[in-house]
Amino acid sequence: MRFGKTLKNSIYEPWKSNYIDYGKLKRLLREDGPQDEEKDWTEDDEGKFVEELVNVQIEKVNAFQVETYKSLRERTSDCESRLEDFAESEKKDKEASEEGEKEDEKSQKSLQEVLKELDGITKEINELEKYSRINYTGFLKAAKKHDRKRGSSYKVRPLLQVRLAALPFNSEDYSPLLYRLSTMYSFVRQRLDGESERTKSMTDSKSGKETYTSHKFWVHPENLLEVKTYILRRLPVLVYNPQTSKVVESGQSDPTITSLYFDNPQFVLYNGKIERNSDASSLRLRWSGQLDEKPEIFFEKKIIKESGDSEETRFPIKEKYVQRFITGDYKMEKSIEKLRDREGTEGNGVASLKNSVDEIQSFIKDTGLQPVLRANYTRAAFQIPGDDKVRISIDTDVAFIREDSLDQDRPCRDPADWHREDIDRLGIKFPFSEIRQGEISRFPHALLEIKVKDGSSKRTNEWIKDLMTSHLLKEAPRFSKFVHGVASFFEDYVNSFPFWLSDLETDIRKDPETAFQEEQEKKAKQAEDELAVGSFLGKSTSSYKAAVGSPAGKAAADFGKRRSDTGINDVAEEADSDEDADHVTQSTPGMLSGLLSLSPFSNTKYARAHRQGPVQLPPGVRDPGKLIKDMSPVQVEPKVWLANQRTFIKWQHISVLLATLSLGLLNAAGELNNVARGLAIVYTVIALFTGAWGWWMYIVRSRMIKERSGKDFDNVVGPVIVCIGLIIALCLNFGFKYHTFLQEVNWPGNSSETLNFAHVHRLNHQDL
Repeated sequence: MRFGKTLKNSIYEPWKSNYIDYGKLKRLLREDGPQDEEKDWTEDDEGKFVEELVNVQIEKVNAFQVETYKSLRERTSDCESRLEDFAESEKKDKEASEEGEKEDEKSQKSLQEVLKELDGITKEINELEKYSRINYTGFLKAAKKHDRKRGSSYKVRPLLQVRLAALPFNSEDYSPLLYRLSTMYSFVRQRLDGESERTKSMTDSKSGKETYTSHKFWVHPENLLEVKTYILRRLPVLVYNPQTSKVVESGQSDPTITSLYFDNPQFVLYNGKIERNSDASSLRLRWSGQLDEKPEIFFEKKIIKESGDSEETRFPIKEKYVQRFITGDYKMEKSIEKLRDREGTEGNGVASLKNSVDEIQSFIKDTGLQPVLRANYTRAAFQIPGDDKVRISIDTDVAFIREDSLDQDRPCRDPADWHREDIDRLGIKFPFSEIRQGEISRFPHALLEIKVKDGSSKRTNEWIKDLMTSHLLKEAPRFSKFVHGVASFFEDYVNSFPFWLSDLETDIRKDPETAFQEEQEKKAKQAEDELAVGSFLGKSTSSYKAAVGSPAGKAAADFGKRRSDTGINDVAEEADSDEDADHVTQSTPGMLSGLLSLSPFSNTKYARAHRQGPVQLPPGVRDPGKLIKDMSPVQVEPKVWLANQRTFIKWQHISVLLATLSLGLLNAAGELNNVARGLAIVYTVIALFTGAWGWWMYIVRSRMIKERSGKDFDNVVGPVIVCIGLIIALCLNFGFKYHTFLQEVNWPGNSSETLNFAHVHRLNHQDL
């Protein structure tokens, strides 16, 4: 599809006049017909095109984006204020009435109005993100056309890239605003839907065995924001906090999780999963954050039963015991002893831990397992606190890294260690640019996993079905990080590959209408199968109706019927999804009184004090000490070295001048003029110090340049000492001269030696 048509289909009608005028740029570029092509392209034509592209159009788009985003922030703040007022009035009503009367119709209407406004804000955030992306593409497309037609004389793309880099419209981060909206959605939904259903869910979850149905999908980076905003309307964001289970700040970043998968040189575990064998097992080590921060590490073994159910064995282990545990030299004796002391007797906890340790250790020994693959990713989770009917996780920024030592000549990992020291010692993070090309693979999409508790209400399942059948997701029912990573790196060691590898080469984005039609056909086929089954069972089991108001139809409407392929082929930040839910702390306040204090735009006393204080790094983030950019070979521009050398030469110049002054003073002083000779020695000492200081600072600054030091290059100690020394010497010189002058005035009969001494001082002063 040509970009002009794509742009036309992507225009949001209320903002139509604020999009890039792609047609005008084409006219200025003379693409309307063959007659325009024959005309000479002059400097005046070039100036008009560059002015229109680089100034007029970009300024128009950027100004609209900035103004719209500012308006969305103001509308969000207004909603927060209205909900805070509602929370205060709700609290007063509860204090006034012990029975806690139900909210009146006015309160319900007010909440409905706020909910409608939140929906409008969320919708416009999605549209603004699409607006920025399609206009950014338009500018690049126009520059590409220009350079292809007129590139022999003029090139505009470098200028355009510099201009775009200076403007925020194509790099705006909407996450802070989304977190605020998530909190308000949760508050409003709780008040409108009531607390009874949540309480019932919490009670039911404590009895009986809970089963979940898992659904996995790929999400194209362009659709990621839209998927997140759709989810957070129904579920709040869970904020990770490894230290406490209390509510944490909404500015907390998503956790970075590392999974270290095991297999043997024959890849038995991989083959078992790819061939879907009964009791197919997998083993991994998993931790959150950087390893040098001493996070809690878990050994996890997962078995997939023939029925489809899974069985998991897991226990925590300290980093210093991991290698000894793998080799069989350590059997968790200390942990078992501590647990026995805590329980008092050898209860179920001790027996369970013993069984888990023996099972995993025997599994490693019998199968000959070793670490072969590392998966690193950032996780965002969504769930209502206390209500586990629906759990959703989105993993982004994923990298698969080889962790094996199969090649004895060039092992990726030291065979005597259980993990790669080059990654964990230096604290290397995504995108892991220091890792060699053949040892890293980045997944091009985000991975979404939806876990729904069996027996959930129809109302809960409806919006999930709308999401799963939308054009935003690509179904990946049996996707596994472990399987994908092994298939990517060890194709020479395995003979079977997962079916989804070929899909990585295709564009997973879908047209909304096409996705809707495909879903209708899928449901029709499913209805036929159900009808066929019902025919020989003696009853009809199909209730499918191909109606416009079907869930699939509503999904197509909710997610934007006019959305289509934007023509952008750039791959955004890579992402992936894990099989299991990880440790997260649920962060959704029951009331909204602290909304503004938690938001990044808050102006409360707490927020101001927090901004004025030292920067608090979130869990999983530490001061690296040495930046990644400093790990490459040093390449210093010649002007930096020459500047340091010029400074050194200036210092030596001053040293030579002072030495010349002291030598002249010493020669003119004579044998009996001890004062002048003393001053000459003082100037000599200052000259020597000046020369030594200049040489020392030259050595120090050269070392700082080589080490890419972030410290200041200036040092005021040397100049201050030289200045103070010269001031003292000059003051002494002046004092002696003035004293001699007074002697000549008051005692004119002084001897010739005294007059000569005064004369020498006069000469010395003139020399200075």
